[in-house]
Amino acid sequence: MSRTIAITGASGLIGGALSCELRKRGDTVRALVRRDPRAEHEFRWDPQAGTIDEQVLDGVDVVINLAGAGVGEHRWNTEHKTEILRSRVGATRTISTAIRDRGAEIRLVNGSAVGFYGDRGEECLSEESPAGTGFLAEVVRAWEGAAEPLVSVGGNVAFTRFGLVMAGSGGALAPLLKATKFGLGGPLGSGRQFWPIISLRDTVAALIHLIEHPEVTGPVNLVGVDPPRQRQVAAELGRLLHRPSMLPAPRLGLRLVVGQFADEILASQRVLPEVLRNSGFAHRDTTVHGVLASALGVR
Repeated sequence: MSRTIAITGASGLIGGALSCELRKRGDTVRALVRRDPRAEHEFRWDPQAGTIDEQVLDGVDVVINLAGAGVGEHRWNTEHKTEILRSRVGATRTISTAIRDRGAEIRLVNGSAVGFYGDRGEECLSEESPAGTGFLAEVVRAWEGAAEPLVSVGGNVAFTRFGLVMAGSGGALAPLLKATKFGLGGPLGSGRQFWPIISLRDTVAALIHLIEHPEVTGPVNLVGVDPPRQRQVAAELGRLLHRPSMLPAPRLGLRLVVGQFADEILASQRVLPEVLRNSGFAHRDTTVHGVLASALGVR
């Protein structure tokens, strides 16, 4: 059955890959853009002003909200941290209010992040685990809370808590890939922290799974089946690229390069995809090698 799906953040890494896959399936994809529309499938919105082209929701079955300023694209300072929070809260509030005001049976699959759990060491984390502490944990609480206009009236909402999406064309892998090519891709800090990685193709497949399973609501961890330690990721990437990956990057050095974001890079999050697995989703890339090989397009 073909569907009509509206996507915010459709030009981003995940949004672009998802849009492409949906169109291949025969679905109709509408993109919400902040500039003037340039194509028939584009519709204008201004998430900070809270305005949206009302026609974009006509006949729509699902909205995928992936809008938000990139977390790792700039050195963290007060201004960028404000934008990270503002962009996510504004977008979520705008789209959830628009769906509520239409009174339509439109499902919202809203972006979120495993940053919700904070730095939790060796603890296994599921969707039932409480929130952690730290800046990103605070952001995610506000981000998910911004959907309250729709949640409060019984709207159909799922929160996709994305892990570290591995793709050769950008995302979380990009800085590590660059460092590894120069022989600097060793462990970050101790390297013992758990990294909840997932391949881009599994991420897209999981989003489509959520489109097809509207009964799955609330938080959903979009992560791989068995989160590895960061040093395992570094070692496997080095093997795939035939580059050394032994030189560690100390916490102080990371702070000098990326600022306060270093604390998030060094956080340990042993996050498990319990809701996905219980709803029948099967990952294609189930090992560190599989995830990274998928990202790099190698075997």
